[in-house]
Amino acid sequence: MSRIEAVVGQICSTRRYTESLLDDLSPQDWFRMPSEGVTHVAWQVGHLAVAEYYLALQRIRGRRQEDGQLFSDEFMKLFGKGSTPKAGAEPYPSPDEIRQVFDGVHRQVVAEVSGLPDGVWDESTAPPEPHVFYEIGGAALLPSTRNAPCGADRPAETAVGKRALKMIAEGSG
Repeated sequence: MSRIEAVVGQICSTRRYTESLLDDLSPQDWFRMPSEGVTHVAWQVGHLAVAEYYLALQRIRGRRQEDGQLFSDEFMKLFGKGSTPKAGAEPYPSPDEIRQVFDGVHRQVVAEVSGLPDGVWDESTAPPEPHVFYEIGGAALLPSTRNAPCGADRPAETAVGKRALKMIAEGSG
């Protein structure tokens, strides 16, 4: 198995797990913020979509004009680096719209990363990111990036009643 195949396998495995946490959430649960400082699922999923795009597409091959079809500038403002989650459904897109972006970005990542040569591991990043030493390193970080927001906050686990979120928060999932 090539290094690229291993990374794509890890990304897809973690993705399936994340999807299992989202599949039975009600629309109300997507926007529930049980306490100060705890983000809601809608922001987490939107943020994951933007992070997956940035780490696995933009950092590796740069921004392309057609990337605007993946999500809008407004989506980037709501969920990108430095954005601040706001309580409630306003000003966010619906859970279905967020999920469409989440799914579309993932499909594009799998398609593009699957086609990369293994030699991309040997190319250094520019500009450097913490913990990313090789260009494909950003894509390799995606599985760990995905797990952190899903269960990092115990109040979020309580709010949506997900045993799996508790397991992640405790480090056993």
